[in-house]
Amino acid sequence: MPFTASLQRVASVSRKEVLHILRDRQTLFMTMFFPIVELMMLGYAIDTNVRYIPTVILDQARTQESRALLRQFENSDDFRVVGVVHSDDELTDQIVRGNARVGIKIPEHYSRRLLAGETSQVQVLVDGTVSSVAGEALGTGNALALRESLLRTLNGGLLPVESRPRVLFNPDMRSANFFIPGLLVVLCQLMAITLSANAIVREKEKGTLEQLFMTPVRAGELIIGKMLPYLALTYIEFIGISTLMRVVFGVPVHGNYLTLLVIAFPFVLSMLAWGLWVSTRVETRDAAMQTSMATVMPCIFLSGYVFPLDSMPPFFWWVAQIIPTTWLIDAARGVILRGAGWRELWFHAALLTGMSATILVYATLKFRKQL
Repeated sequence: MPFTASLQRVASVSRKEVLHILRDRQTLFMTMFFPIVELMMLGYAIDTNVRYIPTVILDQARTQESRALLRQFENSDDFRVVGVVHSDDELTDQIVRGNARVGIKIPEHYSRRLLAGETSQVQVLVDGTVSSVAGEALGTGNALALRESLLRTLNGGLLPVESRPRVLFNPDMRSANFFIPGLLVVLCQLMAITLSANAIVREKEKGTLEQLFMTPVRAGELIIGKMLPYLALTYIEFIGISTLMRVVFGVPVHGNYLTLLVIAFPFVLSMLAWGLWVSTRVETRDAAMQTSMATVMPCIFLSGYVFPLDSMPPFFWWVAQIIPTTWLIDAARGVILRGAGWRELWFHAALLTGMSATILVYATLKFRKQL
């Protein structure tokens, strides 16, 4: 039967591709090993929680009130006193040298003005070269000063309003819980695009692509047969990284993991098709690798993996909506962190399926046209 014969041809192409993969052990090792190394490096190295900012102190008052204020800075997890200086020049010099990110100056008249019921200023110098550190230092410094002002205004009484925030889904504010679900998607995307692009380009370099079409294998069967082994490899990588995420980094999975695997299927197909499109644009494997990286970089920065989508300008926000990575990262965080299920994520699956079909059809047509 024609359908059975077509399946046999697809299976033959897949078997041929598996043999290529097994023979090219260096590429297989690099492909499977590097994502794990990157996971370990980024998982341990990236920490968005700004703590223990190096701080120098210039206390010109040297009174009980100034020491009490400084203790509040020291007792917070945000500041770590690394030195005490005795002049404005020394204070600035420590920040310029990079020895400290924050400098706190308490003027000589600090206590006298407080006891007289007047406003006393405390200067907080912040190194603005690292925006996240500067923002945290400014926010915490202002909060401590405000609290001290309120306590003195109320003469040690209770504050009339007390805020008790509760952080859902990631109460410890661990960076690994936020970054690794997104990193899981990005690494698998890079792997799928690179492998599928190299699969076709390798045939071009060896001159065997034309030979394949001298056989009964059709263009569509060739595409499916070559994509199936890499579909399996990408899923193996996806599951492997998920296991490391849970076991090594202790990221809890609150939802049904099978839901995430189902939603990831059209995404992986779209990335394999993307790699197929890359293969129509280049002639060498080096060029395929460079083009793959060039297409992945916008996905990293515009998908919400690093920067929140809500803070983007409207134009780039709309660009992010047509990137498949955006939707799978949100689905991964939904399943892993928020415990979302099919009821909450069916739209993600439907949209990814539509994107996958569009990319696959376009890449297939470009591939046929090239042939």
